[in-house]
Amino acid sequence: MNNYLEKILQGQAINYEAFLKKLPDALRRRHRELFATVKVGDNRWQVTILDEAAFAALQQQAAAPVSRVDAASKGDSHRHGTEVSFLLVYHQSLTGNRPDSVVIAGDSVDTGFRPAPRVLVVENERNFYHYRQMLDFAGECLGRPTKLTNCDVVLGGGNRITRTADLNWLAGYDEVLCAFDYDAGGLQMFASVRSALGNKACYLQPADWQLWLSRFRKTPDATERFTKAIMLAEDLGFVSLAQAFRATGKFMEQEMILDE
Repeated sequence: MNNYLEKILQGQAINYEAFLKKLPDALRRRHRELFATVKVGDNRWQVTILDEAAFAALQQQAAAPVSRVDAASKGDSHRHGTEVSFLLVYHQSLTGNRPDSVVIAGDSVDTGFRPAPRVLVVENERNFYHYRQMLDFAGECLGRPTKLTNCDVVLGGGNRITRTADLNWLAGYDEVLCAFDYDAGGLQMFASVRSALGNKACYLQPADWQLWLSRFRKTPDATERFTKAIMLAEDLGFVSLAQAFRATGKFMEQEMILDE
């Protein structure tokens, strides 16, 4: 939205039909009272502002929110990341089966344990619950023992682990092992983690995907998602994973790691 509004102010032509789809319903219904348009090319319109007050209000609403509360006041709290993050963690100091927690509030991090040298981030709750089996899997992928004595285990919970505050906390580890789904979503998450953490980030994969092809069972929701997964795998240097996608035509969810 901000991009469209800036172009209108600068007198640049825009795709007006696409712009209308982003307008709030109330403004879309009366857009002819707010703007005058002249078509200047394929999908391109020159836009003139007719109602300066309404346009200013639209600019204010479209402006990036400064807090979660500000975002909520503009109609969508999800436009701003939460200022507080809670992460569940298994670590060697635990005396029972219940995970510990980390509370991250801005630059403040509240932990009740001493972090291990490395951390295993598990996307799925069921896999996180079976953390010992996931640590064994990590050890098989890396070719070295990976135990709770030298590796904490964190629940990633979908995209939550790609929040800036969470990534800043993970940066304190020497190595960040990522157990995500083997699909477009999982690869995109890892790309975000690697972008922030560089070579500290490691996407866990078996040494030989041929032995795992029978576990690729999830049919992609759309051809675009399948194509994107292949492109991401190749861009990240995971050629054998891209070949596994092509060989099966399917994705592998991380629950299949537990399917022994």
